[in-house]
Amino acid sequence: MLSKVLLPALAAIGTVSAQSGTCTVSTTTINNQADATALASCRTVQGTVLIAPGAGPSIDISGPSRITGDLRVLDNGVIESFKSNDLTIVGGAFTMQNVTRLSSLDMRSLTEVKTLNWRTLNALDTLSIGPPGLTKADEVTISDTFLSSLDGIDLASVRKMDINNNRRLTEFTTQLGNLSDNLNIQANGLQLQVSMPNLIWIANMTIANVTSFSVPSLAVVNGSARFDSNYFTTFSAPNLTATKSQDISFVGNANLKNISFPVLTQIGGALLIANNTALSELDGFPVLKTVGGAVKLRGNFTSVEFPALNDVKGAFDVSSTADISSSCDDFKKKASTKDGGNGQIQGTFSCTSNNANANSDTGTGTSGTTGGDKPKDAAAGVTINTALLGLAAVAGLAQAFL
Repeated sequence: MLSKVLLPALAAIGTVSAQSGTCTVSTTTINNQADATALASCRTVQGTVLIAPGAGPSIDISGPSRITGDLRVLDNGVIESFKSNDLTIVGGAFTMQNVTRLSSLDMRSLTEVKTLNWRTLNALDTLSIGPPGLTKADEVTISDTFLSSLDGIDLASVRKMDINNNRRLTEFTTQLGNLSDNLNIQANGLQLQVSMPNLIWIANMTIANVTSFSVPSLAVVNGSARFDSNYFTTFSAPNLTATKSQDISFVGNANLKNISFPVLTQIGGALLIANNTALSELDGFPVLKTVGGAVKLRGNFTSVEFPALNDVKGAFDVSSTADISSSCDDFKKKASTKDGGNGQIQGTFSCTSNNANANSDTGTGTSGTTGGDKPKDAAAGVTINTALLGLAAVAGLAQAFL
């Protein structure tokens, strides 16, 4: 019935198309291939195109090069192949959600969307975009697909990017240079290698469950950087000079043996390094001078070095399963004046050795001891919790994407 109503409307639009190339309908619903073919004479669709839940198994919307509104495929368990040879621009959101049988997506001319939102495309294993590929978007979410590669998603800049739960994804290389809000990559394939050679500036990022993460050009993190439960053995940010306002954290990266921030001088928020059980020497911050929040370190450290550190706004709380007494002696000199130091650490000070439970404490509390043997009062825990509230906010960042 819908098809019978739609086709006369498209016929009228075709008359307009012959004169101007623009077809204007607030929402065009495609129920079958005949409806899609009726759009072929439109160079521009002024409005939204909706692929109906029962449309399929193959839909080809070749013809229009531009859709000014949204392109939507929602709750469709029929469509297996979706194609356009000509579509270049989607002015609104290109949304595919709960499209469970789609296995082939061919948008070979697509270069620009406002928002790319693909979720629950369980069978999608073939993606054809470009060349040059999708080069312009404000926001990208790709979640729960069967893709092994994201070739064709090659943006120069983006506001938000969320890549999660793509269980076959093994490689993601992008020329992305600027990310103005959030980057979230987590819970994808076990062998996922991520390379962003041109990334220079980013607001916030949460990286989890990746085998490698390469950002050789990254110079500024405006907000926070969180690395949780990854599989890489090393992480290096050779050109990162500062995080402007928030935190850096490494938690639960079991294979991590080396962290290197050779030119990092400032962390705007807190520094949390905890439960990275293969990390024995923490010496990758040779020129770090200022930490705007607290410092909390937990692990199997045999040595901890921050040779240039001279200003910690919050608490300084370090505990290791091994003997780090010599490191503790050095840090004690920088403790607050009430803790017997020169005041470079403004919050409470705690540094302990031979703590068998060091790796189990990955939250925002404190060990409650200093110098390895003297209990502190309860206020110490309140102080460091306040200083590390930023880290608690970072912990919720991944959930905000989902």
